[in-house]
This record gives sequence, structure tokens and C-alpha cells, in this order.
Amino acid sequence: MSDAYDIITENLQEVLNGAVIKDVLENQKRPLKIYWGTAPTGRPHCGYFVPMTKIANFLQAGCEVKILLADLHAFLDNMKAPLELVAYRAQYYERIIKSILRSIGVPIDKLHFVVGSSYQYSPKYTLDIFRLSSLTTLNDARRAGADVVKQVESPLLSGLIYPLMQALDEEHLDVDAQFGGVDQRKIFVLAEEYLPSLGYKKRAHLMNPMVPGLAQGGKMSSSDPNSKIDLLDDPKTVKKKIASAYCSPGEVEGNGLIAFVEYVLLPISRLQTSEDGQSVSQKPEGLFFIDRPEKYGGSVSYTTISQLKEAYTSQALSPQDLKSGITEAINKLLEPLRKEFLGDESFQALEKAAYPPAEAPKKTKKKEKKIGTKY
Repeated sequence: MSDAYDIITENLQEVLNGAVIKDVLENQKRPLKIYWGTAPTGRPHCGYFVPMTKIANFLQAGCEVKILLADLHAFLDNMKAPLELVAYRAQYYERIIKSILRSIGVPIDKLHFVVGSSYQYSPKYTLDIFRLSSLTTLNDARRAGADVVKQVESPLLSGLIYPLMQALDEEHLDVDAQFGGVDQRKIFVLAEEYLPSLGYKKRAHLMNPMVPGLAQGGKMSSSDPNSKIDLLDDPKTVKKKIASAYCSPGEVEGNGLIAFVEYVLLPISRLQTSEDGQSVSQKPEGLFFIDRPEKYGGSVSYTTISQLKEAYTSQALSPQDLKSGITEAINKLLEPLRKEFLGDESFQALEKAAYPPAEAPKKTKKKEKKIGTKY
């Protein structure tokens, strides 16, 4: 079972309470039950490929995987979206996530999608919120959501409820582990500290690193259009965004493009689907290819991130060449999504319902100024 544990924890930044995973695999000898949650707020972007590659690993290791479409969380996060829009966005997220996984060859028949409000309105869940809120201090709740909930000068009470609900989701989804970004760490710690006080077991927590955005500093975020590439961006838009991305020569730390190669492009290139299309496994090595003109040294490829980082640090690989290779790779990744979206009117209608176009301001005729009159 050590192989399964290694696959589950590969490429993660941190694992909390890993003994839970080992106990399930080695002693209970059953599949690990794990969930990943996402709040359907802004449009999904290329950063979503990071958790998707890990979900592929979980399925490869035989895990039972649930994807939580946390619609109430989306509303509670400083009311980023009204409830009537959140319902459409939850449907859109499910559709686009399935498209992402299919595009990288991951079978989705073993995935279970759960909408948060399908169980979070229940009397038992509501009572658990009251029970947990009677134990959790204001400071602990505020600290837990600090890196996840939008921070404002005068925070709403909803932002304090958000981390409590995320902790309770582990119990009500009946899982052994929760997976998320390292920005979720404080919520994971809250869950480990407080759930046993309600008579619930501790879960394991798996954290992937946050891929830096395209602009200098910060993570790739739906709320910052300059930091991200939308999953439905056309090839010209992708090329333009990559061309303007922060990418200092020889600088690896904080370089969002290199991080994208490390946590998305190389892992995806290792994935291979079985002939019957029912399972996914990994090849020994990945491949990141850059089609470079002969006058600049010719085409080059890297099978490990250390090779790429070494070449970039020594400036044997220029920012322009790196951007060229990533542009081609991302457009290749997004092409199946674009094709599916453009070929399906119901998909397009769902996108418009989830993200209705802003109404253009009405034009008003200017009144003519007449001499000697007031208006």
C-alpha cells in the first residue's frame, strides 16, 4: 500500500495527519475516501488544472473521490455572488470540471459531484453549526478564514461561518481526508482541533502548492484578470497574456510560468489512460517541449522540473523561449474545452446564465443649452 500512499501524496506541499491515510490503506484495507471542494464564484481558470492533476492521482491510487460544489460557501464569502446566480455557477463548474478531466484523459465515471446545499440545509448539519460555533472563539474563526475568505475592513459574520462549515463538511461527506490548496491550511487545522470535540474523528489534510499568478506576486485568482488565463480564452488571448506575464531572466522563485510547468504541464504529460478508458496511470517521465528556431539553438525538451529550472537559472533558456513553449502547451490543453463549448449550445447557454454579460449603460441625449435659460 506504500505505492498508493506515495501516489496520493506526490507533488504536494504538505500533508497533515498522514497516519490516517496509512491506517485506511494498510490496516482497514479499503479505498481512501477524499473530497475536494470549490466555491463557484468567478470563472474557473488554468489554475484549476493543478487540483485536477492530483484528482487524477487519487483515482489512480483507487481513492473514492467527491467534488464538493460549495454553493453556500460562495454566497457566504462576502456575498461574491447572489444565491440565484450561484445555482447556475455550480452547474457550470461541474460541467467545466468534467471537461477539464476529460481533456487530460481522466475517467470521470468514478467521481461523485455533490452540491453543498443538498445537505447543508439539513437539521443535523444546522445543529452541528450551532454546536461548533459554541466551541469556536471569534479569533480562531477569523484566523481560519483569513487566507480564503475575502478580507474587508468591516467583515461580515458570514465570513466566520464559512470555515466552520468547511470543517463540518468532512463529517457530513463521510470522508477520510480533505484536499485543497495550502491557502486552506488554517481551516484544516481548525477542523483537526475542533471536530473531535463534537465526537467526530480527525481527518487527513492534503495541500497542493498555490501556483503564482501571471502578474508579479500573488496566486492565480479569479478576481484578478491579469493573474489568470480563463479556460475558454481563445489562442490569441492566451498568447497575449503569456507574453505580458512577469518572467524575469534567470529568476525561478515566484515565477508563475515555471510553477505551471512543474505542477500542471509535466504531471499531465505523465498521465496515460488505459485502453478501455476506465483507469489512469503514470509514465515514468513527463515531457515539456519547446519548438525553438535553429538560429536560437533549436528545439529543446525537459523531462524533469530540475532540468528546466537549471536551464532557466543559467539563462540557457530565455523568458521568450519559455513563454513560447507554455503558450503552445496551454493552447493545446484548452483546445478540447473550447471545441466542446463552441459545439454545444446548452453549454453556452449555461455559461451566459452563470455569468450574464454586463448591461451596457443606456445612452442619454444631451439637452441643448439655450442662451438665457436654466436647465
